[in-house]
Amino acid sequence: MYRKFLIAFGAAALFAAAANTGAMTEAMAFGADFAGPGPGITGNNTGGIFPYRPGPSGDYEQIAESFCARYGRLGKVTSIHRIYGDYISFVCYDRPGRIH
Repeated sequence: MYRKFLIAFGAAALFAAAANTGAMTEAMAFGADFAGPGPGITGNNTGGIFPYRPGPSGDYEQIAESFCARYGRLGKVTSIHRIYGDYISFVCYDRPGRIH
């Protein structure tokens, strides 16, 4: 009996979540940045990630440096996963040779 209740409750929760996607879509349309990694750069003044795309590796450093320059900091790529759709991570730091 308890198991059937949990299954019914789970189905109701899924239906309610599906009904609320309209509100989430509206929030995303107005520039909400709380949804996690997107198609572009996701990060803040300490670093971030962006999707891997095959190309010259110098482009990745340039992307990181230009993102960190918004905060008046230097950028350094820390990991590159060379799998299409995976992410490249980077850090932003203040002093050359020292990361925080």
